[in-house]
Amino acid sequence: MADTNEPITDADKVRIASSFIKNAPPGEFNEVFNDVRILLNNDRLLKEEAAYAFAEYNTDQFTPCKLDGVEDAVLITKHGNLEDAIFYDPKSKQKFQYDHLRKEANGLEPFNHEERSEKWRSAVDDSLRKYVKGHYPNGAVSVFSSSSNQDITLVICIEDHLFQPQNFWNGRWRSEWTVTFNPSAGPSAGSAQLKGVFKVQVHYYEDGNVQLVSNKEVSKDIHITDPDSLGKDISKIAEESESTYQRAIGENYQTMSETTFKALRRQLPITRTKIDWSKIVSYKIGAELAKS
Repeated sequence: MADTNEPITDADKVRIASSFIKNAPPGEFNEVFNDVRILLNNDRLLKEEAAYAFAEYNTDQFTPCKLDGVEDAVLITKHGNLEDAIFYDPKSKQKFQYDHLRKEANGLEPFNHEERSEKWRSAVDDSLRKYVKGHYPNGAVSVFSSSSNQDITLVICIEDHLFQPQNFWNGRWRSEWTVTFNPSAGPSAGSAQLKGVFKVQVHYYEDGNVQLVSNKEVSKDIHITDPDSLGKDISKIAEESESTYQRAIGENYQTMSETTFKALRRQLPITRTKIDWSKIVSYKIGAELAKS
């Protein structure tokens, strides 16, 4: 029989700590980090062995990063990762060292990553920025490009968030659009596939701990003609697809308040007083349950 009192190895501690960090809810990285630091009680293990978890979290969450002298934030994603903790901003054409723990950029240098696809990337970037500013209050967007043989690939990353710790909830929206095409074919380039992935994560923790984690993939045909038209077409598709998905989430949440949430609890609690489930969609879920 195995010894249940066998101590946990350092490797196991790092694995557990990294899992907590990578799954931190949006807007709560610092709180999770501080708790894990206390539990692990070994700063060397946390900062040296579990440091990769910080990078995975920031790139997966599309963490916005402000650069000195640049108005719009750049998103920290795998598409802008050059090496280790070196990232670049395709808009301002700079590369920088990113501190994943402090979430700060330093050591900015000029950097032009992809010249052949720049006119396409720039046109799509301009159009998507207008869309994001009109639809996402705290939104940020980064458009990355790469080329292989005659093909150009554009990746559009969009992030928006609203952190309300004073009301015990935080949420983040992420979407990523990708298209690959051959511009050398000119007007006869025809259609390409524009693929999108949407991710929503919301954490509510007033007198409880509830998370909404949802994602969806879409694929749309898009006609390739010129850079400006491509930017406008992608913006239109993004607006239609993302708005439809967001409305569906709202409708499903309303339905869940009348069905799934009710099934999670007995019809009459210990107090023998019925719960007013119509109020479950308000921000005071915990307070209403406490009164029941």
